[in-house]
Amino acid sequence: MFPRPEHRRRSSGHRAERGGPGSTEGRRNADGQGWNSNGEQRFLPVRAGSLARSRGPDLAALPSDTRTLAGPLEKPAAALSLTMGEEGGGRSCGVPRDLKRLKQQAMAYYQENDVPRRLEELLNTTFYLQPADVYGHLANYFSKLAKPPSICRVVGKIVLDGLGFPTLQVDISCTVQNFPKYICSVVTPVHFEVLENALPDVVDAEEMERALAVSTALQWVNESFTEELWGLVPSNQEEVDHRLRVFFENKVQEDKKRKELERSQEEPVQAPQTVIPPPPPPPPSKKKGQKSGRKDSNLEKPIVPPEPPELVLPGSMAIGAVSLAVAKASASLGNIPLYLSIALLKHGQEQRPTLTMPLLMGSVLSCGKSSPGKLNLLKEVLCIPSPGLTTKQILPPKPETKKGHDGKRGQPPITGKMSHLGCLTINYDTIEQPLLLLSGICSNLGLELGVSLHVAINCAGHELMDYNKGKYEVMVGSYKSAAEMLELYLDLLNKYPYVIALMDPFRKEDSEQWDALYSAATSRCYLITGSASRSVSKVLEDRNVTPRSHGLIIKHTNQTTMMDLVEIVRLLDSKKHLAVFGSTDAEASDDSLVDLAVGLGARFIKLGGLSRGERVTKYNRLLAIEEELIQSGTWGFRGEHTFSSFQEDAEKTAEATAAAEALEPLDSMFPTGVTKE
Repeated sequence: MFPRPEHRRRSSGHRAERGGPGSTEGRRNADGQGWNSNGEQRFLPVRAGSLARSRGPDLAALPSDTRTLAGPLEKPAAALSLTMGEEGGGRSCGVPRDLKRLKQQAMAYYQENDVPRRLEELLNTTFYLQPADVYGHLANYFSKLAKPPSICRVVGKIVLDGLGFPTLQVDISCTVQNFPKYICSVVTPVHFEVLENALPDVVDAEEMERALAVSTALQWVNESFTEELWGLVPSNQEEVDHRLRVFFENKVQEDKKRKELERSQEEPVQAPQTVIPPPPPPPPSKKKGQKSGRKDSNLEKPIVPPEPPELVLPGSMAIGAVSLAVAKASASLGNIPLYLSIALLKHGQEQRPTLTMPLLMGSVLSCGKSSPGKLNLLKEVLCIPSPGLTTKQILPPKPETKKGHDGKRGQPPITGKMSHLGCLTINYDTIEQPLLLLSGICSNLGLELGVSLHVAINCAGHELMDYNKGKYEVMVGSYKSAAEMLELYLDLLNKYPYVIALMDPFRKEDSEQWDALYSAATSRCYLITGSASRSVSKVLEDRNVTPRSHGLIIKHTNQTTMMDLVEIVRLLDSKKHLAVFGSTDAEASDDSLVDLAVGLGARFIKLGGLSRGERVTKYNRLLAIEEELIQSGTWGFRGEHTFSSFQEDAEKTAEATAAAEALEPLDSMFPTGVTKE
């Protein structure tokens, strides 16, 4: 018996709802799209069988180890939302001409960006792998095809450093997959030294200069750097630093023009008055037993006046801060640590098999001009662990122990205040006292000076000079000339052979004494220039390190960029000099200095004492990097302290000097000087 007509219509509707052969959905299932009961277009997942229905058998007949499904998409545009119909589909005749044109544009756009082939590849691999997180797999796939992140925003903020002074923080945001995203931030310290026991007028003037430097840097960052760096990929450090350098040079020229304009607007300057030279120093007192008429062989020469300090353009700290922030953003986006990114930058993106850790210089004692005792010479006494030991095995000993230097518990505890360098300031009157104290502490801890630990001394010679007397004030009321200071250092090295480094033993103007000490002590001690040296930019400009020394303390301040640091380390390596990375007096909580020292392969890193959070943060970072390198098998062994290369250089220089002195000077046909009697 045949069903009634309404039953037939209902059955036909059921078939249409189920997507039967006679339904609209059934006609579109093979292409992955169709229309619902309301006449709206909807899309179904592309079945794997439809991908290969014209190029091969069904997937069920394929072997299980087949990685790529048979055949490409027969009609790749069928999965696109803008394809409203096809030939022979039954509805293409009703598509307006504008929609056809839009469809053609969409197909051309997707074909131009290789979307159909990528989708086919993704669907094939996803079906084969069948990951637990399907959409995570899809997201990872497309993230690899996305454009690299680019800088979209650079923001500056004023924060406080470890001493409570204002300093600059720089935030970097990048466009990641069409959306702005905050990446990282850095805090850079200012270049000013901490003034202790200074006059109120001097302190006020420095605070005003500091405030001007920070505010100008903040203005540069917030007003100019987003436009200067917009669209650059953070990994392109060379281009970033080039633009920063050009920006800084323009600011320097603007500052020169402004100063010239101010001078031109001033009233005409009167004729300069005759400058009365200062009276010559009094002749040295006649020593006992010295015969009349006999000249003193140790007659002192007048001291060389100090060189004017290098001018620092207010706001220059923004250049170094932004350069470091971009380098840190590049490492963060690449999911690698900053020290590895810096190492790749130094070696031309070549992966190094091992990385060596810098040897730690930790401050333990301070007996400088700010100490309560009479001793001024030892601004910092630093401990250096043996190269064969890790940083974790030996940290700088802390003198806050209740044992005396002879190891007996009956001695009174060591008292003193903590200096801004993070070490203990002790009231001592002689040079031997702090060294004997350190020797006793090390023996109490089971450490042998000269084997497990060595000692470095920061003399800060530029702070000891009394220009009224023309001598160095080694102790309160005790003055020594530059020649006498040379003898003092040689006696100190002979008496305490575990002292292997002297920092700033003289002013930079006393070049003769630097040369003499270099020649006499180069076989057993490093001479390292810190404040006696010029800035990184000046050293790179002259391509020479002066005064004569074995190493240079590098500080990331002002307009020093990442490429400048790479270049200065390459220069030191070519001259067989030691690179020592040091922190500034007013430190911030940022620990990027440690990554820079490790990535650039510095020989030493000077972090101050184990005190205050901003310093302990750097110590923790040093320990963390060392642990990462050990676990990854890339920890390189640091060689022992060797002075042979420096000694050979000194011997060659001494031979050349002796040969030059052996040559008799030629008589000048046209003498230009007055012969002295």
